[in-house]
Amino acid sequence: MLVLVVRSLILYILVVFVMRIMGKRQIGELQPYELATAIMISELAAIPMQDIGIPLMNGIVPILILLIGQIIISFISLKSNKGRAIICGTPTILIENGRINEQNLRKELYNLNDLLEQLRINNLPNIADVEYAILETSGQLSVIPKSQKRAVTPEDLNIKTKYEGLPVDLIIDGRILSDNIKKTGHDLDWLIGELKKRNIRNVKDVLFASLDTDGKLFCQQKMVERRQK
Repeated sequence: MLVLVVRSLILYILVVFVMRIMGKRQIGELQPYELATAIMISELAAIPMQDIGIPLMNGIVPILILLIGQIIISFISLKSNKGRAIICGTPTILIENGRINEQNLRKELYNLNDLLEQLRINNLPNIADVEYAILETSGQLSVIPKSQKRAVTPEDLNIKTKYEGLPVDLIIDGRILSDNIKKTGHDLDWLIGELKKRNIRNVKDVLFASLDTDGKLFCQQKMVERRQK
């Protein structure tokens, strides 16, 4: 039993390490060769994990070989446009100027129901409102509405807007992020003082706190502490 536990942990750590090296992508964003590599790695790890009669190296070596192959293919697709086109394919236009390209639909085996569903997800149920719908190499559909159907922006109305950066997290689940406090130009005493203004005496009672670029502090207490009070 102990042998099985150790083998499982080793293979788990190896697979996590390999997937981490492969990059940060969701399953739906993987290229075909990346998805194939991920599936094969999971299968190779499962076999020696289930059968302790199979040498552990019979799973580790193929996984490392696939990782090397993945890195080589990724490097080729990164450095060569032609290589990327061969390995990953090229985007396909399914809708152009409000008209469906039937030939490309058949070529990609993409039916109309799926196309209409994706348009509805993108809040464009009317095909006539679509300038371009492009099927990306990852299988996702990029939809570009016609200029008259796009949402109005402040730039369209000649309205000047101020800079909006990302809020800085100061407290997460009762834990103070000291480095982030320093980035805002404040210190711990300032944060404690702001919490006291909100009748919060203990930092551990705070679920989340952040500071936006306007200097406004957002703070939310934990539900348990609220009920106790």
